[in-house]
Amino acid sequence: MTIQQRNSYRTGPDEHGHFGIYGGRFVAETLMPLILELEAAYAEAKKDPQFQAELDHTGAHKVNNVLGQILLARRMGKDRVIAETGAGMHGVATATLCAKFGLHCIVYMGVVDVERQKPNVLRMKALGAEVRPVTSGSQTLKDAMNEALRDWVTNVADTFYCIGTVAGPHPYPMMVRDFQCVIGNETREQMARAEGRLPDSLIACIGGGSNAMGLFHPFLDDLDVEIYGVEAAGHGLSTGMHAASLAGGRPGVLHGNRTYLLMDDDGQIKEAHSISAGLDYPGIGPEHAWLSDLKRVKYLSATNEEALAAFQLCSRLEGIIPALEPAHALARVIELAPQKPKDHLMVVNLSGRGDKDLTSVAEYLERRSH
Repeated sequence: MTIQQRNSYRTGPDEHGHFGIYGGRFVAETLMPLILELEAAYAEAKKDPQFQAELDHTGAHKVNNVLGQILLARRMGKDRVIAETGAGMHGVATATLCAKFGLHCIVYMGVVDVERQKPNVLRMKALGAEVRPVTSGSQTLKDAMNEALRDWVTNVADTFYCIGTVAGPHPYPMMVRDFQCVIGNETREQMARAEGRLPDSLIACIGGGSNAMGLFHPFLDDLDVEIYGVEAAGHGLSTGMHAASLAGGRPGVLHGNRTYLLMDDDGQIKEAHSISAGLDYPGIGPEHAWLSDLKRVKYLSATNEEALAAFQLCSRLEGIIPALEPAHALARVIELAPQKPKDHLMVVNLSGRGDKDLTSVAEYLERRSH
C-alpha cells in the first residue's frame, strides 16, 4: 500500500504488524499463543477509559512505557516480569513499577553493560529486582534480549516480557511506540503554549529507537516538521565498529521482527559497537526502517568522539549532563543548528541524564590521554 493510499504516516502497522516490508512476528511456536493473547489484551486496554486514565501522562518515556506494560501484565494475571536493558534506564523503570505493584522482577543485562552502568545496576537491586548478567556473545543489549526471549519461551504461563524498545514481535513495536508517545504529545502541547506553533524540526538518538519514535510519531503527518534520527557511528562507519544499522546494515530478521540489521555476507549478526550502552544494538525498530525507506525521517549518525564532545559542551554551556545516548543527537544539533534561520524551533530529545555515564566517560578520557 502506498503512502498516497494510506494518506498518513501514523496508521501503521497493518493487522499483521507490518510497516511496509518490516515488522511482523517471527517467533517460536510456543510463544505464538502468548503474543496473540498480548495483542488482544492491548486492543481491549486501548478502548478502556480506566486503563487510559491510569496511564495518562505519567512522565518520562521509559517509565510511561513500563507502566503501560505492567498494567497489561496485571490485566493478564502475570505476576513475574522479565526485561532486558542496555543503559539500565528501562531496567530501573521496570524494577520501579514491579516494586510498586508487588511483582517479581528479573532484568537481563550484558556483563559489559553491568560494568559500565553500575549506578543503574545498584538502583535495580535496591528496588528488589534480580539482575542477571549475560555472558554470551558481545555481552551487551542484543545478548540480554536473547536471554530474555529464552526465559519467556521457558516460562510462558506466569511471565510477562516487558520490552524496552520499539522492536520485537508485533504488537511490541506498536505498543511501546504508543506508550512512549507521551513525549511527542507533550512536546506538541508545550510548543503550542510557549510558541503558538509547531516546532520546525525534531532530533533524537536511535538505538532500537523508542525515545525517537515517541517524539516523532505525533508529528509524522506534519510535513513541514523536519525529523532527524541519529544512530551511533562508534569508531566510524568505515571501520565496521559501529551500531548504525540503517547506514551500514541491510534487511533481515532478529528478535521476532524484520528490520535493518548489521550482518555479514552469510547473514550472521555482527557485533555492534558504541560508547553508549543504550545504542549498542545491531538493529533498529521496524517503523524506523519503514520511515527511512519512505524518506519521511532523515537518519544521520555520530561517532563516539563526536558524542563525547557534545556531552562535554552541553555540560559546560547548559549545566545539563546528558546521557551518552542523547549526546549523539546533540552532536548533530551542533552541526545542523547553524544552518537554520534564527527563528527556527528545534526540539532535541534529551532522553536520559548522564550521571550513569560519568565513570565510562572518565575512563574513556583517561585511556585517550594515554
